[in-house]
Amino acid sequence: QVQLVESGGGLVQAGGSLRLSCAASGRTDSIYFMGWFRQAPGKEREFVAVISRNGYSIYYANSAKGRFTISRDNAKSTVTLQMNNLKPEDTAVYYCAARPTICSGYACSTDRGYDYWGQGTQVSVSS
Repeated sequence: QVQLVESGGGLVQAGGSLRLSCAASGRTDSIYFMGWFRQAPGKEREFVAVISRNGYSIYYANSAKGRFTISRDNAKSTVTLQMNNLKPEDTAVYYCAARPTICSGYACSTDRGYDYWGQGTQVSVSS
C-alpha cells in the first residue's frame, strides 16, 4: 500500500503563486507515475499534471501549460506542483495521485489506473 499526503494549499490573489507538495510513504518503489488532479465545487475531477518515475514523461492539462510545473524527488518520495499566475478558475481541491502502471498521453489524464489518492488540499484564488 501507498499513502499520499498533500500540503501547501491556501488562499491567494489572482496572479499569485502556490507550491503544492505530496509526500508518499509505504510501498513507494511500486509507484511509476505521480501527479495531480483537481475538483472544483459542482464539477467533475479533472487532470492537472503527471510525471513519470524517471522524470522523462511529463503531461499537463491545457489549462496548466505555461503556468504550472510538476517535479519529482524520488529520494524523498515527493512530487511538487509549482503554480504561477493563478486564476480564480484554478480554485479547487487538489489531489495527489499515484499509479504503479505505465501510461502515455491521454491515458495518463484519466483517473482510471491511479490506485492511490491523497485526501486533498484546498486552493482558493480570489479575483
